[in-house]
Amino acid sequence: MCGRFNLIATKPQIMEHFSLQRLPDYQPDYNIPPGQKIIAVVRLEDGSNKAVNLHWGLIPSWSKDRKISSHLINARVETLTEKPSFRKAYQQRRCLIPATGFFEWQITEAGKQPFHIHQPEYALLAFAGLWEHWECQQETVYSCTIITTAANAKIAPVHDRMPVIITPDFYNRWLDKKTTTIKMADFLTADAYRTIQITPISARVNNPLHNDIECLAEVGR
Repeated sequence: MCGRFNLIATKPQIMEHFSLQRLPDYQPDYNIPPGQKIIAVVRLEDGSNKAVNLHWGLIPSWSKDRKISSHLINARVETLTEKPSFRKAYQQRRCLIPATGFFEWQITEAGKQPFHIHQPEYALLAFAGLWEHWECQQETVYSCTIITTAANAKIAPVHDRMPVIITPDFYNRWLDKKTTTIKMADFLTADAYRTIQITPISARVNNPLHNDIECLAEVGR
């Protein structure tokens, strides 16, 4: 799964990387938990990209209330076309979720060891995401989920799942609303994890209230 990540790139870096004209209300975040607003990139009708703030935890349009959100922070790639929660969004409402790394915890004899999984120099990457629009009485929520897949050989020693990372050459294809039939195999075979680094870090990141550079502090094993 992907239950925690970070986005610490500068505003100009994010805007250039995702071809954005604006990036409102941005502050670097070292420790992003589910249930809060996160930045996502969507494609507008004119073909341009727009950064929006979405609630992390999908709320399907047909849901009676928003409580389901906590159970839908991730969408398994294996069931995207089967589950009602994701099927229509997968066809029509795909997004990119900017990040500079994500966290996983490995169970050891000494307890849970957190790892920061990232590109060299914390380079920007993009998780494959889906978004939804939900309304109930006077409340309107735009929400999203991060797509995950089975871990590859590099990530498997730490966790059995990992987020699907879209490589830059596939950004347009992923976001294009006219592309209603997406072959996930194309994105999964792109070697987005080739240069990924797995760094053991301080247990400070365990507390989602901690949000500073010390959350990424490397520790010896």
